[in-house]
Amino acid sequence: MTTIVGIKTKEGVVLGSDKRASKGFFIGSKITQKIAKIDDTLAVAIAGQLSDAEYLIKVAKAERRLIELRRGFPLTVKESARLISNLAYSGMKNYQPYFVELLVAGVDQEGGHIYAADMSGAITSEDFASSGSGSPIAYGVLESMYHKEITNEEAKQVATKAVSAAMERDPGSGNGIDVLVIPNLVVQEVAR
Repeated sequence: MTTIVGIKTKEGVVLGSDKRASKGFFIGSKITQKIAKIDDTLAVAIAGQLSDAEYLIKVAKAERRLIELRRGFPLTVKESARLISNLAYSGMKNYQPYFVELLVAGVDQEGGHIYAADMSGAITSEDFASSGSGSPIAYGVLESMYHKEITNEEAKQVATKAVSAAMERDPGSGNGIDVLVIPNLVVQEVAR
């Protein structure tokens, strides 16, 4: 039970989340980090079982680094999202599913990307996405405020409003808001 949102902007990507970790009807923590930074270009927002998500992220981080070392250049955001979804699918296939929904957000040479990944291994590319028990409320804000030319600063405000609206009505969301901005890569060419 949580609320996470991801927004693709013309300047990069923005992730937002609440901070409440619930255990049934009990609030287990009021300071939970639901946004995990993989590196300077990629992050994952977590909805679902925290231990499953942390394990998936740890394995994905290591696998991603190994692939990059072998081939000599970084994975795209889509390749990273596919890697994470393949790990989730392997759990489902082995009858030991990871009870998570993840928003994989990052930037590469093509700009910003948001991918929604679930426990079945499916991924979808989105301009904006939300997950968790508060997502129906958050989607109302995202639908009404998103536009194609949104900046990172505007998206931070939209993400905050979306999570805040969800916290007002969803008992599984609350205790503050975290927002992470990943700006587009700046490619500098050397003049010759």
